[in-house]
Amino acid sequence: MYLAGGWLVTLVWMAQALTDAEVKAYLPKLSLPQETTIGPKDGQYLHDLTVKLKAKRVLEIGTAHGYSALWLAMALRKTEGRLVTLEIHEGHHAIAREHFAATGLARLVDARLADALEEIPRLEGPFELVLIDAIKTDYLRYYELVLPKVRKGGVIAAHTVASNPDELREFLARIKADPAVRTEFAHGLSLSYKK
Repeated sequence: MYLAGGWLVTLVWMAQALTDAEVKAYLPKLSLPQETTIGPKDGQYLHDLTVKLKAKRVLEIGTAHGYSALWLAMALRKTEGRLVTLEIHEGHHAIAREHFAATGLARLVDARLADALEEIPRLEGPFELVLIDAIKTDYLRYYELVLPKVRKGGVIAAHTVASNPDELREFLARIKADPAVRTEFAHGLSLSYKK
């Protein structure tokens, strides 16, 4: 802090926000865990879906190193929205926060180090989009927790459903039969639109 012209001024350093093109050029630099399979096409699809929904509030379950969160944040910059992303692994959470700061998108991201099963009940809805990309055996539990918090017309997207059908059998059966949603599949995602 310093005194300038009689005013007490607090200096805060913030990274200049990168353009979308610069963020996309930055994304390959992320050190991703092996189990992460969201790629550029998936990221662009989620970005476009966020913009299409005119989403103001998005929830991501499973931040990892922040790859999909950066795609979502680029979209939310256009819709003037905000992302809440939950990560249980302390190391992944720290790395993701570094990426959010480096791209200048941290102001759009509420990155929480938390167990999603404990944190979701504390979150207030509504959300226009929820992305589930965490512990596969808990997908059904995540779905049940977030469904009441998604607005009508909003989407619950779940990643890697095509490549993990055995682990996700109960989850897939639920979203296909649930009368509260209309489910379709695209880009390795299940997309459950709330009726």
